[in-house]
Parts: sequence; structure tokens; C-alpha cells
Amino acid sequence: MPVSKKTFFISDLHLGASYLDEPKSYERRVVRFLNSIADEADELYLLGDILDYWYEYRTVVPRGYIRFFGALSALADKGVKITWFIGNHDIWLFDYLAQEIGLRVVDGYEVREIYGKRFFLSHGDGLGKLPPTFRLLRATFRNRICQKLYAAIHPRWTIPFAHKWSNHSRDFDNSTPMFKGEHNEPLISFCRQYLSETDPSIEYFVFGHRHILLDFPLGVNNSRMIILGDWIRQFSYGVFDGNRFSLHIFNDSSNPEKK
Repeated sequence: MPVSKKTFFISDLHLGASYLDEPKSYERRVVRFLNSIADEADELYLLGDILDYWYEYRTVVPRGYIRFFGALSALADKGVKITWFIGNHDIWLFDYLAQEIGLRVVDGYEVREIYGKRFFLSHGDGLGKLPPTFRLLRATFRNRICQKLYAAIHPRWTIPFAHKWSNHSRDFDNSTPMFKGEHNEPLISFCRQYLSETDPSIEYFVFGHRHILLDFPLGVNNSRMIILGDWIRQFSYGVFDGNRFSLHIFNDSSNPEKK
């Protein structure tokens, strides 16, 4: 049955990306969305690549994102439970935001029960059949020794390098990522294998990473795979009300820049 509060899901905001025409305008749009759900939200899941780049040094953090962090703090102060899944761009998220805002940080995947339904949640970048080079890079970026060596380099060198790498890893142009088909999407194969070999009780697999908006029936026990789109072109999000999972586009009617 539907519940009085709802659970919201967003991913792939890529805030701070150098390829965005007006980064602060993108950030303000996200903040308006967060403000709009404040009275409805019970939980908020951020499913990775929320920031295009982030590295927490021992005593300092990157500049920027003040409006966004403030909006998350306001939600947390109202009692909204916030969980941030690490993606392949915001890999180096450690304990700063957990301590300052009160959110949970998850690296990898998590199986959770939400309003009596079983969910498998992850950014999605480390799942399924992946090229060996990607697996090597992913392992390198998560290696503690490599992280300490990276932290020893002055940010004046690491931050420009990271943004250049981000641009290289996402060839941003005017085209929209497309669904590759049932047999060419590794996440679909992963979900079906997980249902058959690990846990057939999962009702919803929810991912980011692919930058496509998708609600796909897996053909096993009424399970569905959801991909949340992004906030670069689509400004999309997911909502679960205890009965139905639905995908939406944020109607930014309160945007003062449109007036």
C-alpha cells in the first residue's frame, strides 16, 4: 500500500563538471528539486556521480557545492535519511559529508528493504562483465596506497588533472546515451544472474551510471531494473511510494531564470 512519505532516488548530477555551460545554474536547479521534495521525502538515495570530482584531504576539501550541501543539510535536519552511493567520479568520498551532514556513504552495492519491498541499489559501474582495463583503473583508484600518494600531490596539479580526466572519460556532446538492447546491456545480464544465483527476492534493481532513463522488466518474478537517467540533459529522478516505482522529469516551474 502507498505510504504517507516517499523515497526518492537521483544519480549522475556531475556537479562541477567543466563541460557544463553554467555549472551554478545546474546546481541551483538541483537545489530547487531538493527543496521541492522536503515535505514528502522519507529517504533520499544519491546513486553515484553526484559530483564530477571530489577528493577529501585530511584537513581540507574542494571549494564549491555550497548551495547543494546546504540543501542536503536542510533535508537531513528535517529527518530525511540520506544515503550516498559512491560512483566512478566521486570515488574519493570519505567521512567529511557523513560527519557534517549526517548522511551515510556506501561504496559498492547494498540490498535494502524499503516499505516492505526488496531493493538492490548501486551506482552500477562495478557490476556485470567489464573490460579488464576498466577493472584495473577502478581497483587503482580505490587502492589506499594510491590514494595516499595522490593526496601527497598539491591540489593545484591534481584538480586540473582530474577534470581533464573526467572530460576524457565522458565524451560530452549533444548526443544522448541510448539503450543498447536487452542482450547488450551488461546490467541486465547482471540482474538476471543475481536473481537466479544469489537472491530471487529482489523486486527492484536501481542504478545510475548509464545516463539513460529506463524501467525494464527482467522477466523473473516481476523484478524490474531501473536506470535513473541523469541531471545533465534529463533532470530525472525516481520515486517509490510503497506500491509503485515511477520515473519523473523535474518540472522546474519555480526557476526564476525562466521569468
